Amino acid sequence: MRVLSAKKTTQVPPPTPEPSPPMTRVRRSGTTPELALRRALRRAGLRYRLKDRGPALPGSPDLTFWRPRLAVFVDGCFWHGCPRHGTVPKTNTSFWVAKIRRNRQRDRQVDRSLEHLGWRVLRVWEHEVRGDVGRVLGRIERLLETAGHLKSRR
Repeated sequence: MRVLSAKKTTQVPPPTPEPSPPMTRVRRSGTTPELALRRALRRAGLRYRLKDRGPALPGSPDLTFWRPRLAVFVDGCFWHGCPRHGTVPKTNTSFWVAKIRRNRQRDRQVDRSLEHLGWRVLRVWEHEVRGDVGRVLGRIERLLETAGHLKSRR
């Protein structure tokens, strides 16, 4: 008589699909609008931290001001569904609509999580930075002033 032993089977998650070659070239940080904002902040004498330094925060803000607890995100018009410049590709439309919807939902969740931790969140569109970086800089300076971190320069 042969006894069959029960084998323990562990479920192996399906392999993560490899990103397509064009998707591997999409930058997460160091985009042109983000670099332009960083240059403007440095010229204004404002010190910030990049997302890859310091303790991890929900959503990995592009720039953080730790003492006044301000998190700044530079959102791409395509990836985050800008009402003015966001477009939907004509091919694979249902995928892209769902993807952008998930990105926007995640953005709202990240904002709530950061606010729950006592942070203020500023989201700027890439077209705002490209159009008038000085205006975006002014918004950041006003937020820092209201936090008592920056004395009025006026």
